[in-house]
Amino acid sequence: MEPAFLTIKEASELIKTKELSPVELTKSILDRIEDKDKKLNTYITVLSEKAVESAKKAEEEISSGNYLGPLHGIPLGLKDIFITKNITTTCGSKMLENFIPPYDATVTKKLIDSGAVIVGKNNMDEFAMGSSTETSYFGPTANPWDIERVPGGSSGGSASATSASLCLGSVGTDTGGSIRQPASLCGVVGMKPTYGRVSRFGMIAFASSLDQAGPITKTVEDTALILNAISGPDPRDSTCANVPVPDYTKSLKEGLQGLKIGIPKEYFVEGMDRDVEEASRKAISEIENLGAEIMEISLPHTEYAVLTYYIIAPSEASSNLARYDGVKYGFRAEGAESLRDMYFKTRAQGFGDEVKRRIMLGTYALSSGYYDAYYLKAQRVRTLIKKDFDEAFEKVDAIVAPTTPEVAFKIGEKTQDPIKMYLSDVLTIPCNIAGLPGISVPCGFSSDGLPIGIQVLGKPFDEETVLHVAHAYENNTDWSKKHPEV
Repeated sequence: MEPAFLTIKEASELIKTKELSPVELTKSILDRIEDKDKKLNTYITVLSEKAVESAKKAEEEISSGNYLGPLHGIPLGLKDIFITKNITTTCGSKMLENFIPPYDATVTKKLIDSGAVIVGKNNMDEFAMGSSTETSYFGPTANPWDIERVPGGSSGGSASATSASLCLGSVGTDTGGSIRQPASLCGVVGMKPTYGRVSRFGMIAFASSLDQAGPITKTVEDTALILNAISGPDPRDSTCANVPVPDYTKSLKEGLQGLKIGIPKEYFVEGMDRDVEEASRKAISEIENLGAEIMEISLPHTEYAVLTYYIIAPSEASSNLARYDGVKYGFRAEGAESLRDMYFKTRAQGFGDEVKRRIMLGTYALSSGYYDAYYLKAQRVRTLIKKDFDEAFEKVDAIVAPTTPEVAFKIGEKTQDPIKMYLSDVLTIPCNIAGLPGISVPCGFSSDGLPIGIQVLGKPFDEETVLHVAHAYENNTDWSKKHPEV
């Protein structure tokens, strides 16, 4: 088997015993990127020379007995939202097309410190605003299962690259489903940790109370390995929780005896793709067969989640994106006649349509006379949504539901209808609003051969139960072993 098709766990065991060289593995990935990425467009920047150098360094360290752990010598992608020192970081936008940061994000640094080889920066929706990776200034990413379809978003480049074995895994971000939704659509595993579990320092901000970094991998075990490396407190991020980080690989147990799993009736929404509903219900039956007690629960405020999200997220985006004005860094429009004119032209030319739409929505919601009616009310509804989950978790240990209401749609199908596009995240958004951990794992295929995912949601900082349920289910099915033929 070509080394690129290995899981992180498989590759790390071979590297540790010196049966596989990090250089050989990295070159295998780079060859696949060279061969396949022309039609997939999963990378904005490929770090061919730098990756080979890092792999050589890893090989030397391992040869001299200095093995750093399971990510040592492993080629990973990184969503282009994480700051990388001396490497272009674009956030999928013309605004940052030529931005070269002087420092590393905490996530970047932790991956490098664990010995991982960063092979490139993955494509994404501009400023993480989108559900299809079509808003990227650098062009849309394709789904490796059908290149005429979207990979989901905003971490579509990370999910597509992982699925097509153009990296062994990647780290993306999830603000309203941007890890779990593309993972579901591309047939891979994607995890959003609890808000505050992973540092946001050096992660370009979209909506600061919702954004969270997490892994996209081929298996649940690989997700646990990356989560071990990137989790933990960070004094440079005041929202990063100072709570101990367990070894997540120890939570990967078989069987689900004694666990109570809640199935929210509101997540089987009207208009859901029949194949998605059937695959999800079958997955729930398999989880029950593994010993879990299944019970229906209600999360009554679910219907307000999308509305709440599309007030809170654009409001925070409007504030966060005010810094892109052409003064200190990033794109600056030419031909301005005054400072005010330069602001107008820079933002008009530097941002894409979706980013402008959300900035305008957010600015309106925060404006005088509307703040109480929109933003403040949305924050109150957010509290009700969180309360729904709190009450549910008094009865159950985890919640299982479909990740998305449909499979991957055609590129261009929803670009003219923002509302339709926003509804792609209807089942993932509540988890972000409540700040909970959630993971999407493959659970089947549609009649067209497109991947379907199911998500497991857990209590705050209880990633262990989420991983346990996901791993036990994955281990008793073959869905994660299937790969696209790109």
